[in-house]
Amino acid sequence: MWTERIPGRGEDAEPFVAHHFGTQQGMLAVFDGSGGAGSSPAWQAPDGETRTGAWVGSRVARLAADCWFHDVVEGGQADTPEQLTQYLKYFLSKAPQRRSKIVGTMRRRLPTTLAAVQYQMHEDRSIEWQALWAGDSRAYTLQPGAGLRVLTRDHTHESDALELLRSDPPMTNSICADRDFVVEVQRMSFQLPCVFLAATDGFFGYVHTPAEFEYVLLSTLMQANNEHEWADLIRREVQGYTADDASMALIALGYQDVTHLRDAFEDRYVTVRERYARGRPQGTDQTERIRGWQDETWRTYRAAYETFLPPLPEEQA
Repeated sequence: MWTERIPGRGEDAEPFVAHHFGTQQGMLAVFDGSGGAGSSPAWQAPDGETRTGAWVGSRVARLAADCWFHDVVEGGQADTPEQLTQYLKYFLSKAPQRRSKIVGTMRRRLPTTLAAVQYQMHEDRSIEWQALWAGDSRAYTLQPGAGLRVLTRDHTHESDALELLRSDPPMTNSICADRDFVVEVQRMSFQLPCVFLAATDGFFGYVHTPAEFEYVLLSTLMQANNEHEWADLIRREVQGYTADDASMALIALGYQDVTHLRDAFEDRYVTVRERYARGRPQGTDQTERIRGWQDETWRTYRAAYETFLPPLPEEQA
């Protein structure tokens, strides 16, 4: 699912989804060009239109990730974040760039985020996966019993998902061509079936609570007869509330079809609707009531949502 706030000028790259049936490996990823840090022109298209560094950066990062995953599957390349970082740096070094006359600590050349899930399925129906990320795009899993669970931690000084909806802190790490960056990783294993998704902040950054993003996913799933309808319903829903480009990649593994998936999540949908969607204060001049409702909703939703949240760097030491 991919939508542009200004048609033809979106700085999110198209989402990446690939599954190699021979080895049962796959990957999904999103890339959000950082328009503030990379707003300077970087490339001129054959039709004369200029593209910003953010536009170029997200698309070059997508190409680098695509080539890396291809080489992992076909060429035995190491599936490590360090190796992915080398691919990103190499491709960015070869990309078209213009040196901007505007300088500052926040400026970046070809800046973009990355959030991805790479996985390997096994015959015993286990699935090994790793979440890879840089910046504030996110990877998630969606589970019938527990709902939406985040797999990545935003590279910002604030890590509380509700506070991040109320503020817009700068990123402390993102992919770019002129400074060092880190692709972080978290590895785990699940049993099939399971759902993975990766999304840019156009999807989850303009809702009232983290639970509301899950409600968007499940309420549209309940209306869909196939995956194409579901994607279209999600796209229409996000266009109704976002103020940014928005892209998301989603894969459901181990389910027969959308009907099977919908049936598996029906009870969870009812729970989210009753606990987290129906009680939002309506009307104007409801600031304090909405804030209280957000706090209470987040208090009851947070524990499950953060089950797989990576620890803070100081907690890893």
